[in-house]
Amino acid sequence: MLQLGDEVTLYSLVFVLALLGTRSPLWSTAFTISLYLFLAMFRFPQLATSRARRVLYPVTGKVSAIAHRGGGHDAPENTIAAIREARRNGATGVELDLEFSADGVPILMHDKTVDRTTNGLGPLNKMSFSELRRLDAAANHRLKSKFVGEKVPTLEEAVKECIKLQLTIYFDVKGHPDEAAAALQDLYKRYPVLYNTSIVCSFEPKVIYRMRQSDSEVLTALTHRPWRLSTFGNGTPRFSSPWKHHWMTMMDILLDWAHHHLLWKLCGISAFLIQKEFVSQNYVKYWAKRGVEVVAWTINMNLEKVYFQEVLHINYITDSLVEDCDPHY
Repeated sequence: MLQLGDEVTLYSLVFVLALLGTRSPLWSTAFTISLYLFLAMFRFPQLATSRARRVLYPVTGKVSAIAHRGGGHDAPENTIAAIREARRNGATGVELDLEFSADGVPILMHDKTVDRTTNGLGPLNKMSFSELRRLDAAANHRLKSKFVGEKVPTLEEAVKECIKLQLTIYFDVKGHPDEAAAALQDLYKRYPVLYNTSIVCSFEPKVIYRMRQSDSEVLTALTHRPWRLSTFGNGTPRFSSPWKHHWMTMMDILLDWAHHHLLWKLCGISAFLIQKEFVSQNYVKYWAKRGVEVVAWTINMNLEKVYFQEVLHINYITDSLVEDCDPHY
């Protein structure tokens, strides 16, 4: 539920910024009222907190360990083998990346190309599903000899396996808002158990908003990494030009503010997936006051896992259930 303090802060800031830009109290007031009316008319209500907690914490009183891409350190990422390995290793759920082949088949894949994870080469959007199916999804994995011939799975194959193994699914949607919403809506209708065992997540707010438009009963989450526009996951600047770097840094600040004050309530999310470095007890409390669960990523060291389990008491996403490892970007 939106707190009164949030409302006052948001609209006061909008009014001040509009006043600075227009130097007109009348236009600033009109703009602020327009924003209020827009949010009132077009935002989605959050689903019941009790339902969100049942999905995110299926074992009462126990923090959930979620295998990132199925646990990409322990098995070839985004494969049926990874899903099975995650269950064997004690995961409560799996995070799976939704992408599409050139002929529109929903599949599991993280990258825009098949180069890193398979024995193939080329952009994903230029390859048909039959071509993808001939690739070895374990070819470049550190344990490839154990998983020789593992295939790129369809989204439905992965969902059926997760349902069979009673794993919670975090659908990470990389883009394609309309196609992804349609594909997921179809799956939720054919496998209604997903309403109580899965959540749709994305870095892109338009994906989450489109999903809520398609089916407002689907649990959703925004994924966020501060400074994502200006730096890579390891902190390296994306741009060599100082001007472009500083400009994107400003955009990062604006995007971060929007996630924490505007976008979350426009989409009516139930969870917020955030990079681990930015999580603290106060941060968890901030979102708890708004009825939003925090999920941290990517937690790959045992000492970190103990901290998130026993101190913060929040779910975490990890690349390995069995040993410490470097993050998989």
